[in-house]
Amino acid sequence: MILTPPTTTTPTSQRHGAAPRLAATLLALMAACLAPSIQAKDDSSRHLEVAGYLEKVRIHDTDLVLTARLDTGATLSSLNALDLERFERDGKEWVRFEVMNPDDDKKRIELEYPVVRDIRIVQHSGNHQSRPVVELTLCIGHHERKAEVTLADRSEFTYQLLVGRNHMRNALLIDPGKRYLHEPACDPADDDNDS
Repeated sequence: MILTPPTTTTPTSQRHGAAPRLAATLLALMAACLAPSIQAKDDSSRHLEVAGYLEKVRIHDTDLVLTARLDTGATLSSLNALDLERFERDGKEWVRFEVMNPDDDKKRIELEYPVVRDIRIVQHSGNHQSRPVVELTLCIGHHERKAEVTLADRSEFTYQLLVGRNHMRNALLIDPGKRYLHEPACDPADDDNDS
């Protein structure tokens, strides 16, 4: 007579569940050990100001404060420019355009700036469009920076001003769940302090 020990059936989930749990635990331990060294290498986020995806933004040298969408997906900032007209002043190309008055949408405010360059934009539809680029100093909270802004008719969009990465880089972190965390609070004497 041959005796065999009784067999027990272990569910597959129990037999194979230990390895993934062990791997997950090891990965968590490795991440915990590496976190201080990663954090030490990138302390740049410690001095960044948190802003919402919508903020009030002042255009320097004007009293114009616009509601702007802060878009980390946009390389350059873009401003609504209605009735755009190019002209020459002192041998240089300038542009004159209007923006909607944020206090009264039936009125417009005229602005003039020298053209820095023209860029070609490829739209989502695949069409190309040439746009003039000017340099504007924008104030968001305490952050002020002079950078390039494309001019385009943005009347189909909700916000006249789209702030791109060129105005936010190394200064702002965007919280997509927040809005209007700051009022423009730049000291006019500190023009271009973040350039």
